[in-house]
Amino acid sequence: MSPALPVVLPLLAAALLSALGRWMPRRLLDTLALLTTGTVAVGCGSLVRASSQAPIVYWFGGWRVHDGVALGISFTVDPLGAGLATLVAALCTLSLAFAWHYFDSAGHLFHVLMLLFCAAMVGFCLTGDLFNLFVFFELMGVCAYALTGFKVEEPEAIQGAFNFAVTNSAGGVFILLGIGLLYGRTGQLNLAALGQALAAGPLDALVGCAFALLVVGLGTKAALVPFHFWLADAHAVAPTPVCALFSGVMVELGLYGLARVYWTVFAPALGAHAAAVRGVLVGVGVLTAVVGALMAFQQHHLKRQLAFSTVSHMGLALIGVGLLSGKGLAGAALYVLAHAPVKAALFLGVGVLLDRYRSVGEATLWRRGRELPWLGACFALGGWGLAGAPLLGTMPGKAALEEAATQAHLPWLSGVLLFAGVLTGAGVLRATARVFLGWGGPGPREAQDARADALAPEESQEAPRTRWAMGAVVGLLTLAGMVPGWVPHLGAWVEAEAVRFVEPSAYAARVLRGEVRPVPASARPVEVGGEALALGGGSVLAALALVWAVLRRSRSPDGGGLRRVLRAALAPLRDAHSGHVGDYVAWWVAGAAALGGSLLVLLR
Repeated sequence: MSPALPVVLPLLAAALLSALGRWMPRRLLDTLALLTTGTVAVGCGSLVRASSQAPIVYWFGGWRVHDGVALGISFTVDPLGAGLATLVAALCTLSLAFAWHYFDSAGHLFHVLMLLFCAAMVGFCLTGDLFNLFVFFELMGVCAYALTGFKVEEPEAIQGAFNFAVTNSAGGVFILLGIGLLYGRTGQLNLAALGQALAAGPLDALVGCAFALLVVGLGTKAALVPFHFWLADAHAVAPTPVCALFSGVMVELGLYGLARVYWTVFAPALGAHAAAVRGVLVGVGVLTAVVGALMAFQQHHLKRQLAFSTVSHMGLALIGVGLLSGKGLAGAALYVLAHAPVKAALFLGVGVLLDRYRSVGEATLWRRGRELPWLGACFALGGWGLAGAPLLGTMPGKAALEEAATQAHLPWLSGVLLFAGVLTGAGVLRATARVFLGWGGPGPREAQDARADALAPEESQEAPRTRWAMGAVVGLLTLAGMVPGWVPHLGAWVEAEAVRFVEPSAYAARVLRGEVRPVPASARPVEVGGEALALGGGSVLAALALVWAVLRRSRSPDGGGLRRVLRAALAPLRDAHSGHVGDYVAWWVAGAAALGGSLLVLLR
């Protein structure tokens, strides 16, 4: 398959449905959208195999490199990019399959937006051009804003979409400014050509400023703290099939873009300052993981809890990227590979609860999920997976991250992984115990919160039965989230491709001169050893102990002395998430100044 086809096909299908969709029956719309995204998934999967020997370079219009100058626009496909594109298309297909029965009255514009969203995300994964990376970034954002405010009749949906659009547009402006600085310095937009041009020139404030602008812009899409405030508001109001894509793949693309831009464009120029860059990125990753975990555990609104959990897990993935090693990147890739289906399954499971009981509040749903034991089992597996339980999908990724941290002489990062895993896993397991087992009834304060959490249904007012197809999608995604822990040699393959990804000279040689350079193999592929298993088991036990302690005290009028102290200590953090876009922009500006200033000082 041509590398351009996975992007062109959904764009053509979206144009067709936009023009003729209003006269098409609903099931024909669903079928065409499903066939399109399914074909894209198969095509991207074939690109993973085809690019296994060397990256595939596709020049649009035949405008190839002349005398080292890249005149045309290219797609440069390597196994990690194609693999992420496959994950995007597969999740889009399953989300559309879930929406088949979830929406009774979705118009054709929903399918058009989903197809455009899929095309933008796939293009973001495959492009080899910095400006087109920005174009796909913006197309992805516009579709996401519209899907967030899909229920235009509800003020909350409009507010969530507005907060999302304002903060991410600010990030887009920063990316565009960074591209402008780089183009002004080099006259190039191709990623490989940019890397070679920057390596040949001086490292000055302009290069440092361009790097800082791109980190802030892409970090906004990745929901890194303090650029993350839009995420929970958007997830709370977006339709649940859309939430599955937001948390499953969209925010991960921000990290992918950051990794791609660093290693292909800046790594040759910033090589002498790698330790400083590592310190900044790992520091932001730790802050994101801790803040996200603390906020997630405090939430009783299931969509917000999962959204903050995503923030925390993006922090863990950023730690892997920020370690600036092949093993660290492999750990981040393996973690995302398991996190995406698990988080999508949990969001779609919340969609089943919302469809059936008209609420996503833990207290409101107390004991009501006992008639859905299969869904409770999926939630329990998801909670264990987020906690990093042995033999489940996230375990290889965590093991690789711990090993990479040790190699970078930062063994204390294992404590951050443990902290984030315990709190985010405990939040989901607490909800599972309350909703599906009826343990720990709501206290007075939670009952009050539950009334605020009550939502309008996303569809019909009649209490429906759970359709088998919706349950099948949730079960399939839950199983897919477990698979990375069971597939032999998957970790070794991902690490080999990660080592190739972090080698900018091999990438540039392939794009600019058509050469295929051998890449050194990893000294020791990822292995899940006894220490990682013990840490994973300890994480699950700690999460279960935390759940037991919380449920035991949940019926106390004030929640107990310790809980009262913790609530008071964390009150400023909760207050910062005010829902007001002005507050969010203020935090965004402060974060951009702090992060950009730190990078500029360290890169002098």
